Amino acid sequence: MITDLPFAPRAAEMAREAVAVALHGGMEADLIDDARLIGSELTTNAFTAGSPPLVLCVDRIKRVGDRCEVEITVTDGGCLRPSAPPAPGSLLEEAESGRGLAIVEALADAWSLTVSTHGSRAWCRLARSLRTGGSTAC
Repeated sequence: MITDLPFAPRAAEMAREAVAVALHGGMEADLIDDARLIGSELTTNAFTAGSPPLVLCVDRIKRVGDRCEVEITVTDGGCLRPSAPPAPGSLLEEAESGRGLAIVEALADAWSLTVSTHGSRAWCRLARSLRTGGSTAC
């Protein structure tokens, strides 16, 4: 699912809703919750540091065996002055912002961030084992 988001403060809320819609039906609640949070954090970073357009892509991937994967990508039009993002572990405990990438790193199985003046892309993958005895849908 690909969603154009407004380049506005409400983009994070709309990203959370879009992720929930993309993953409804058969996904486990903890995976949906983690994906919604990551989508929101990546969107907030893109809005804060990037430029329009702002686009969210959510891919639901069914894997063979007991694994289910979700990929989330947020792109924007790029940064006027790209700089290296802070390392997720380098934030001060009392800081009121700047925890987005640390959250993504903690929840995602893999992630990457590419920042440039021509466009920025944040990507992550969440993988979960399907529970035995429960839903096998992915």
